[in-house]
Amino acid sequence: MKTQGSRSEVEVNAGCPLPLGTLQTAEGVNFAIFSRYASRVRLELFAHAEDALPVRTFDLDPAHNRTGDVWHIWVKGIRPGQLYGYRMDGPYEPAEGHRFNVHRLLLDPRATAISQRPPWDFASARGYDPSAPDQDLCISQVNNSGSMPKSVFAPDFFDWKGTQSPRHLWQETVIYETHVRGLTIHPNSGAERPGTYRGVIDKIPYFRSLGVTAVELMPVQEFNETSVTHRDPQTSQALRNYWGYDPVTFFAPKGSYSSSGEAGRQKVEFKEMVRALHAAGIEVILDVVFNHTAEGDERGPTLSFRGIDNSIFYTLEEDKRHYKDFTGTGNTINANHPVVREHILAALLFWVVEMHVDGFRFDLASVLGRDETGRLLANAPLLERIAEDPILRDVKLIAEAWDAAGAYQVGSFSERRWAEWNGRFRDEVRRFWRGDDGMLSLFVSRISGSADIYTRSGKGPGGSINFVTCHDGFTLNDLVSYSEKRNEANGENNHDGTDFSYSRNYGVEGETTDAAIENLRERQIRNFILTLLISRGVPMLLGGDEFRRTQRGNNNAWCQDNETSWYDWTYLERHRDIFRFTSSMIAFRRAHPVLSREAFYTDEEIHWFAPDGGLPNWADPKCRTFACRIDEGGQNGLYLMFNADSAEIDFHPPRLLAGCGWYLAADTSLPAEQGLPTAGEETLCDDSAPYKVVAHSSAILLARTRNPDARGHSAADKHRGQK
Repeated sequence: MKTQGSRSEVEVNAGCPLPLGTLQTAEGVNFAIFSRYASRVRLELFAHAEDALPVRTFDLDPAHNRTGDVWHIWVKGIRPGQLYGYRMDGPYEPAEGHRFNVHRLLLDPRATAISQRPPWDFASARGYDPSAPDQDLCISQVNNSGSMPKSVFAPDFFDWKGTQSPRHLWQETVIYETHVRGLTIHPNSGAERPGTYRGVIDKIPYFRSLGVTAVELMPVQEFNETSVTHRDPQTSQALRNYWGYDPVTFFAPKGSYSSSGEAGRQKVEFKEMVRALHAAGIEVILDVVFNHTAEGDERGPTLSFRGIDNSIFYTLEEDKRHYKDFTGTGNTINANHPVVREHILAALLFWVVEMHVDGFRFDLASVLGRDETGRLLANAPLLERIAEDPILRDVKLIAEAWDAAGAYQVGSFSERRWAEWNGRFRDEVRRFWRGDDGMLSLFVSRISGSADIYTRSGKGPGGSINFVTCHDGFTLNDLVSYSEKRNEANGENNHDGTDFSYSRNYGVEGETTDAAIENLRERQIRNFILTLLISRGVPMLLGGDEFRRTQRGNNNAWCQDNETSWYDWTYLERHRDIFRFTSSMIAFRRAHPVLSREAFYTDEEIHWFAPDGGLPNWADPKCRTFACRIDEGGQNGLYLMFNADSAEIDFHPPRLLAGCGWYLAADTSLPAEQGLPTAGEETLCDDSAPYKVVAHSSAILLARTRNPDARGHSAADKHRGQK
């Protein structure tokens, strides 16, 4: 082993192969990294993030510093915040899948923090010479360490102050999907530390007032926000990778989301956020990306995996110069190679054991079920291993059960431990309320827990993550305000983003001062919120939908790190009624556990009706109205009425026993105070008259023992009272 540098007093020894990454022992740190095909490995230590030259280098001797495929060394005197990187020498043979380049400084794939300086320069990280005639075969000999962020040694000690995971059951869970930066970066957010993990802490009282039990954070695995090369054609402003679905490592929390981002502080501040959320009874779910990395295709940068062992970490085409792409990003992680499988599992264990997160939503999870040829495996080893890991047994596992190569596994993704984003819930609920033909039976299946989708796989309603909107697509406000996407600002000529949003503008594209259109849009927003929160399964809200956050028609705002995506908190006061309706519906769901039971409805629990009290005409494609009665035990029950038609409909609730009456619990056509009264203050309905459900609206009645002092009100009284 050779060492270079001025500090001759530094002591080193061979170290040990486990664990991979860094481990503080006694007076030093053990460094260990996997590489099967490297012929030489060098560890470099840096004094400053922008330094091109290391202060110490250690050439690892294969005879003394290698055990199997793991290279390792112990170095005395390493302190928290130490910057380091690796260089790997080996064959540069793209045709054989090898792309080693000793001139490239590499990130430790197990690093738990990355320096925030210098800014990422992907051009300088290319492993080939872009000016050469044959780029694949001509290795670049430019040293890029001065323009490459460094790995940071960041120990894991933290005082959790006795906080524990809330461990909410699926039937208790209401998820709030949000973006760490976008939540509070707007100047009007009121956060003391906007755009950071600590900004999330500032919003905990808000989460509690809303009633959610979990926050699902869009990617926090370190990524390069400056990777976007094109500009907004309208403003010429540079675009940024805002969403972050492009990780450079799997272990390190995003440094720019901390208030300092240096010397590993991002780990501390992330833990502070988790600790505070847990103390408030709120779980933390991470949206994780294990299907690809920011290294892209053969023209992309060499940052870590490509320079460590390209042929093992990625799935390659038969011509190994090229990468299989099941993700739409240029490369695909070889997730079911045993080495890569263990790497992903280790990352999950790190986030659970060290960072105390409560669950994961796996981006394009179907990729994780493919072998190195791209074939979907019936019992993918990685997915089974995650589901059966003893430490992960209490962790929530959520799959985006599709990928960019045509797999669509909603209802059949892996085993029962895995919940799934129910894309059919999103699409069919949208289409029902839009008034599409033939949606009645499908809508009924969705609000009932989607037994038609999940029964065959043995999953219950808890297997269905129900959502109407998510980060990918229109916000709820835009779903009822735009018939067409407006993605021109993304710089792709409006060709990006889905063309199948099942949206409707109700007369005017975008914002309007037309009171009739606005009233209808608000009704539809309430309809979607009510539908989501009365449906069996696990509801997920897109952050900001509760106060009509808008992206002005952009349904693919991945590169819009600006007011298009940021939460404008003035909308909360402007649309306080929608917030109140949402929080009240969450409370209503909690007060009526029959709506969220972890089982599909039985024929004894739920009964279906046409508005006139008969049976619905399931076969009529034009039928857009129905009701159902849900028994809660004894004489208590719910009567839910849905009218997606363009005409007002009279509904005839079932007769109740003497001494009982129907009370109005919710009506999406009414202003907040009337349309969703406080529990215990519901109005007794007139049982001698039908309940009139306005066009494009829904309502809920409660069956309760009649209050002898209550005065009955008909729907006609209700509407006369508004004039």
